[in-house]
Amino acid sequence: MLEWLVVLCIVILVAVIWPASKYFGIQGEPYALLQRLGISRRQTKERVSEMCVSDREVPVDCANAQTSDVEGGNKVPAVALICKPSALANYLLKHCRTFSNFTACTGWTWRASAFLQTVYGACWPYKSRVHFVRDYLQLSDDGLVALDWAVSVAGASYQKRRRTSSNSTSPILLIIPNSFGKITRNVLKLCEVALSHGYLPVVFNRRSHNATPLSTVKLQQFGDPGHLREAVRYVRYRQPVSRLYAVSESTGSGLLLSYLGECGSSSYVTAAACLSPVFRCQSWFENGPIWPLHWALVTYQRICLSRYRTVLGETVHTDTLFSSCSLRGLEEVLFCQPPGPKGALDLATGTSSSSGGAWEAYWERNEPLRDVDEVAIPVLSVCAQDDPIRGDPQSTLPLELFESNPHFFLLLTTRGGHCGFNTQEGSAFSGGVTGGGTPGTSWSHQALLEFFRATTDFIAAEERAKQAARRRGLGGSSQGKVFRHRSVSTCKRLPACSHNIHTIYNWQRSYTR
Repeated sequence: MLEWLVVLCIVILVAVIWPASKYFGIQGEPYALLQRLGISRRQTKERVSEMCVSDREVPVDCANAQTSDVEGGNKVPAVALICKPSALANYLLKHCRTFSNFTACTGWTWRASAFLQTVYGACWPYKSRVHFVRDYLQLSDDGLVALDWAVSVAGASYQKRRRTSSNSTSPILLIIPNSFGKITRNVLKLCEVALSHGYLPVVFNRRSHNATPLSTVKLQQFGDPGHLREAVRYVRYRQPVSRLYAVSESTGSGLLLSYLGECGSSSYVTAAACLSPVFRCQSWFENGPIWPLHWALVTYQRICLSRYRTVLGETVHTDTLFSSCSLRGLEEVLFCQPPGPKGALDLATGTSSSSGGAWEAYWERNEPLRDVDEVAIPVLSVCAQDDPIRGDPQSTLPLELFESNPHFFLLLTTRGGHCGFNTQEGSAFSGGVTGGGTPGTSWSHQALLEFFRATTDFIAAEERAKQAARRRGLGGSSQGKVFRHRSVSTCKRLPACSHNIHTIYNWQRSYTR
């Protein structure tokens, strides 16, 4: 009880002091952070101007795409797109207007605080307009994961009686929550927005997360995509003609990036997006976010695991587990301890002196960016510079990845917190907490939906152009000209990530309930 009172006092102090410091200019301008990242205004303009030169000579409105600046002033862009110049990047700048219309909250408002935005989005209750129909999927090792299909409240009773038609062509939005299993306001609002745009949202719940039964004494490792791969197989079986898109939130991005890297061009995902992702996960687990948030995450995870204290006692030292005071300590006890007697845990640091090698080996298998070069689809990451969960952007954002890999795009805002991105107009809060009125669309949700639409249109246009070129080549050109128009990806060998469900499962058996 005393700890909760301390946290409440800290929140109140932050709510009072932080807006005052912003109003009186105690904190530096966001532009100073851009300079620390090595991104000057001239570099940003040059990058955007270069991207605005299309290979097909299509005119692009660079005034909207580039960062705004007042002549002779110090105003800086509220959002910047960081990526490798390409035809797709040029197309996104032209067709995704949301990428350039973010206006960060400033002045005397709690929405301008990154800390309060983060706490509000993670903890404040939200009465959602969607209902979830759950499927339990039995895995190859007899474990269970849950897939929650979001439907509107009006159609909830109908969906309970009848499954979604396998002939439906509505695109599917696979949502991966954070690695702690917390279903936040951000996830619920994303389901609402996706439904309103014609998507079929489905939330992937790991073992033991969100009231999913723990049928085996095994938890999912941080970056192990095996369970997600089996879930995608089932979704493909259930909706064979629908396009599949994927969105991850916070630390859940580690699982999505691991899956996309391991499966490569066999992922069956058209495009993906990561909202406030944590990229350098080993370092994040070792250092953690700022103290109040770190303590809250550790406490929440211990509360969730306490439900399985008895059964976990068969494989881990539960006394050591529940006395751990760090994220690294919890992860080490769960996945890095050798069989037999457990090593003693240093409660001051939350680490075990006998598991250093196991800790490094664990992250060799689970680091999300380990196979990043194999990702074969467009991936958008939406991040804020003042994200209190991820930490200092200079050390936590792999800018070199976005500047060198044409598949990765970074929308970097000056402010926004962790999965917050509140705009000056406050459109994300127009619906209220109780659900009255018409809820507004979060800027980050609108950005990723525009990204999905634009990416799909771009890929379709490219395919039509290639087919037309092949027809012209077959009509009278030499075979050399035909090959020149052929996609390079058709000559690549597919990764060893099979999705042939009929050779693995017989779906007529009771693998779901």
